[in-house]
Amino acid sequence: MAKLILDLCAGSGAWSAPYRQARYLVRRIDLPEDVRLIRYERARVHGILAAPPCTVFASSGARWLRTPEQIRDALGVVDACLRAVAIYRPTWWALENPVGTLRRWLGPPTMRFDPCDYGDPYTKRTLLWGSFNLPKPAGVIPTEGSKMHKLSSSQARERAITPPLFAQAFYEANP
Repeated sequence: MAKLILDLCAGSGAWSAPYRQARYLVRRIDLPEDVRLIRYERARVHGILAAPPCTVFASSGARWLRTPEQIRDALGVVDACLRAVAIYRPTWWALENPVGTLRRWLGPPTMRFDPCDYGDPYTKRTLLWGSFNLPKPAGVIPTEGSKMHKLSSSQARERAITPPLFAQAFYEANP
């Protein structure tokens, strides 16, 4: 029987792609399906990947004032991801967000990395919280610099794509 991975706030699905390629059963949950409204299903969940939207929390957006309603809404998504972890008790889990204010609510991250630490030649400081095996780094020089700064705010989905070599390294450390 295939192991089940929940990919919460899945976006492009890049983080769970190595699991799908390895024939895991991956359930991607993303808009228009709302992670805050998913119902309990009797299932043995092997792992949870969670990448809640970062717009409210990212340091790159810190220059814009966030309303209490925006913060509560964003924290509701984070809480839903953590509720899935508490309910399903997976073998491993990870919640990702770029450097920013989410630490105010979740405390220190388990891990921090840049894509260049795993072979993707650019920087984008990212934090992970959770219970997982640390992926093995295979660093390269970030010849592309911080290409996130070259993308506009309307390209949020492109900025949020998990670096493919990091996704592969995470999969190899957390099969």
